[in-house]
Amino acid sequence: MSKWDKLLSRVLSLDNNMRFDELRKVLESFGYTMSAPAGGSSHYTFRKKGKSPITIPKHAPIKKIYVELVRTVVEEEMDHEND
Repeated sequence: MSKWDKLLSRVLSLDNNMRFDELRKVLESFGYTMSAPAGGSSHYTFRKKGKSPITIPKHAPIKKIYVELVRTVVEEEMDHEND
């Protein structure tokens, strides 16, 4: 299994040890662009045309709710690829 497949597997299984950079890598690979926070905030926003923005704080550990948001993106993209 490749590193990419392992990363996607961790997202899909809602791994509790996900890091911000791993979620960023997944979102950017599916066409999302990251906007840096303004004014010293730790919340980064990921945008993709035609999709709702996703805001994730850069904290450790990443809360499960944010991993769930990225899992939804992965599932939608995988369904779209299979069509």
